[in-house]
Amino acid sequence: MTDFTPTQVKILKMVQGNLPDSAAPYADIAREVGVGEEEVIGLLRSMKDKGQIRRFGATLRHQKAGYGANSMVAWKIDSEEEIMRVGKLMAENRAVSHCYFRKAQANWPYSLYTMVHGKSREDCVETARSLSQLSGVADYAMLFSIKELKKTSMTYF
Repeated sequence: MTDFTPTQVKILKMVQGNLPDSAAPYADIAREVGVGEEEVIGLLRSMKDKGQIRRFGATLRHQKAGYGANSMVAWKIDSEEEIMRVGKLMAENRAVSHCYFRKAQANWPYSLYTMVHGKSREDCVETARSLSQLSGVADYAMLFSIKELKKTSMTYF
């Protein structure tokens, strides 16, 4: 467990929520807390290097951005070598927001998963069809989102 200074706690409270919508959000945070921008960035980099945080990224609110349909596409791929090839190919595709591997199960033969978004259900179907042609993987299942249940980050302070 790390003992954070009161200033570090203020910084961490600010970065665990929405960052300022500006060209220099870390400078804005630094100014509000009363430190230099390099101290804000240094704290986050140090925590990342120590494994205290895994990543620091943006969360897109798909519905607010105009994407009314989402689908998890589950791909049936048998060999680990093929999973790596197809996974890399799909993860590089702009239509895919998430791509990950899970071991197939006896009653669920799919092992590679991609999340795709579209303005409509048909957009998602077309994206999956395109990914299938691109990858050569024809066996897949589409699991459409019905309702978004969670879109929050952890809050520590």
